[in-house]
Amino acid sequence: MPGNSQRRGAIKKTGKGNPTAGSGGRRRKGLEGKGPTPKAADRPNHKSYKMANAAAKREQARPKRKPGTGAEWVAGRNPVVELMREAVPIETLYVADGIERDERLREIFSLAAEQHVNILEVTRNELDKLTLGATHQGVGAKLGPFQYASIDDVLATAAERGEDPLVVMLDGITDPRNLGAIIRSASGFGAHGVIIPERRAAQVTAAAWKTSAGAAARVPVVRVTNLTRTLNELKDAQLMVVGLAADGEVAIGDSTLVDGPLVVVVGSEGKGLSRLVGETCDQVVSIPMGGGLESLNAGVAAGVALYAVGQARKRN
Repeated sequence: MPGNSQRRGAIKKTGKGNPTAGSGGRRRKGLEGKGPTPKAADRPNHKSYKMANAAAKREQARPKRKPGTGAEWVAGRNPVVELMREAVPIETLYVADGIERDERLREIFSLAAEQHVNILEVTRNELDKLTLGATHQGVGAKLGPFQYASIDDVLATAAERGEDPLVVMLDGITDPRNLGAIIRSASGFGAHGVIIPERRAAQVTAAAWKTSAGAAARVPVVRVTNLTRTLNELKDAQLMVVGLAADGEVAIGDSTLVDGPLVVVVGSEGKGLSRLVGETCDQVVSIPMGGGLESLNAGVAAGVALYAVGQARKRN
């Protein structure tokens, strides 16, 4: 009779299409939304995803170089010939086979013979890989890592000359050309060494070598991890510390501290001395300025300061 659910076949008992389950029963999860459609680059089967994945793999395979470590490369005929004119130490000169020989290339070969630089002939593809895709014009120069000195080397240099140590420390100098200029001034005014920080500062690269005009081969350059700790070590070795700043207590030429073992700290043109370094200095000195000029380039300031120290020492 109608409505009698007890009769045979009144209710279908198979799992598939079971009306008792209904849309709110065991199939509820199947009706839930799956959220927004992922971006093309996030879908593994999409072309954009595959292209991005391939690019990441190529980037991982590409050799990485950290500043201040390992070899440095200079590519291009003009940069290489300028490097060799300044006698920057080159480990190996690489030349692509079959390149056209012009006046610059002939000069490079002549300088290489004079400086006893090894020359290797490679394919253009090999040179592309070595220079990381730089525009090399068929010529690349490999510079070995710069050999940094130690604090003991600097003090030993002063002792060998029978002079009071004169050391230049750089705080926040990031331009390698400024570093090269300061090394050149240090050599010209009798400083026994230059100290630079290991991080967030210019290192002795090809650009610094060129600007130093070869002085980087004559003046020991020390690289340290912590400037403040190094200053305290130098103070323990009986060196006085003066820092250059626009608001210095006294003109550097009038300071009574410069006539003896000395560290001159030069800060960046924009930020000056960092707080901890400034607090560690025995005295903060200035360079008298005229004509409304507030500050000097760091390389120029170091040269002026070292000249003033030299004149003060002569007077005393």
